Amino acid sequence: MAADDLEAALDGVIARFDLGEYEITAYLAVLQHGELTASEIAERTDIPQPRVYDTVRSLGDVGLVELKEARPMKVLAIDPREAFADFQASLDELVEGLSARYTAPAREPEAVSLVKSRPTILRYLEDIVDAAEYELQLSLTPALLARFEGALRRREDDGIATEILLSPAADAPDPDTFDYDAVATTVKGRRGITTPVVAVADGDYSMYATRESVRGDNDRYGVVFNRTELGFLVSAFLNTVLWTTAETIASDGSELPFPRRYGTIRRCISDLAALEGEFHATIEGRNVATGDDWVVEGRVGTVSFGPNRSVATLVVETEDGPVDVGGQVAAYEDIEAYEIRVGRDAPPGV
Repeated sequence: MAADDLEAALDGVIARFDLGEYEITAYLAVLQHGELTASEIAERTDIPQPRVYDTVRSLGDVGLVELKEARPMKVLAIDPREAFADFQASLDELVEGLSARYTAPAREPEAVSLVKSRPTILRYLEDIVDAAEYELQLSLTPALLARFEGALRRREDDGIATEILLSPAADAPDPDTFDYDAVATTVKGRRGITTPVVAVADGDYSMYATRESVRGDNDRYGVVFNRTELGFLVSAFLNTVLWTTAETIASDGSELPFPRRYGTIRRCISDLAALEGEFHATIEGRNVATGDDWVVEGRVGTVSFGPNRSVATLVVETEDGPVDVGGQVAAYEDIEAYEIRVGRDAPPGV
């Protein structure tokens, strides 16, 4: 569509439906009753009697009602499917023309972004799902599971290790009728409606949003942590507070393929503690004492959890001796792990 035609089409759409409060009120009243006189419209609405005639003629001019000239004049409703048919076709053409001119803006969030609109929150949630390279952890409502089912199926097919927590559990799909294995490795359900919506990709790109914000309440909010160390707060909250107070709905039960990558130490330990055999690990992180970058390689020794997963222990036996591995902001361990790679026969390469 040429630029002049596009501008004219846009002007036409705006002009046709530049309706005031009186026009909207009168239109809805006629639509509800099918046929009204001017006096009846004044009686059923707050439109002053002298303004009724001008109001309904404006509606007639744009084809939303039919005016039957009589004494008294009658205003007849037109089936909205008929009234809006031409407009729908024009609007489709307009949208196609606008889309051809659209240039997607760069939407790189700040390290920490506060978002309030529901569409923005859902866009970030979708982006986090798409951005995961190896690990995805989600706390969703059953409605959001349905909304993102297609994307989650694609990520599962991509080999992304996905854990999903659903709440309220009572509204979660029945495992007998819903293929949970197609969307996640493990799915849990949590009672009640207090659980927030959370998404974490690879342990560092994450979002926390209140349930009210996802419903569209403008006085609520979501917080996005984009590739920042603060993202571990969301991951730790999901792992220690939410995941430990939920019941398993489904687990694919398949043997985990190795080598594999982990963005969170707790998830790594959870997998290794449940498996038998010898493992080797490569840890990328920094020395807790000096802050220097550090890569640790060796055989996995001790793996264990304390009560409620509040303490996680991972020890790697290196040529220089055992190294205690901690997660983000580790203090008592030797290395703060950013990424963990685990293999069966030897430490995986970085």
